[in-house]
Amino acid sequence: MKMITEGDLKILYTADEIQKAISSLGECLNKRYNREELYLICVLKGSVMFMADLSKHLKMPIRMEFIRLSSYGSGFSSTGKVNAVDISLPDLNDKNVLIVEDIIDTGHTARFLVDFIKHNFKTRSLKFCSLLDKKIKREVNIEPDYYAFEIDDKFLVGYGLDYDGYYRNLPYIGYVET
Repeated sequence: MKMITEGDLKILYTADEIQKAISSLGECLNKRYNREELYLICVLKGSVMFMADLSKHLKMPIRMEFIRLSSYGSGFSSTGKVNAVDISLPDLNDKNVLIVEDIIDTGHTARFLVDFIKHNFKTRSLKFCSLLDKKIKREVNIEPDYYAFEIDDKFLVGYGLDYDGYYRNLPYIGYVET
């Protein structure tokens, strides 16, 4: 498989479009939680930029937690198998919890994480927020409660999304034709 370069990318969402969508998500979350404490669970590594920017728009007290799950190898699609690299979480009983994810495609990772939290904690509320929703690839019955963009079946990089560990630092989201 040939290594992709930034020159191979076509811009899908500019940095400005991403920030505008995140601001709108922040407004929705502020209305929903009305200054109640909220635990943000960031799924590393892809979601870190999204969660950092989203948190700047939130007006309630927040706590940030970070976990590492993986379902991608070095290819262009999910393996369908979730690898829990680090899933250490504090006591989330009776807490408002918002899972923050970069993308939901097959749904395996989202389902795994929601089921893990429901099995181990009795949260006050548990919601799922994804920057990108790739419904066309869904294999598992799960939908985000909040999302910024619904996308077609494209391989995306940038703004936290990577190709073999590269391009997470791009301020925009681009795609490559596969």
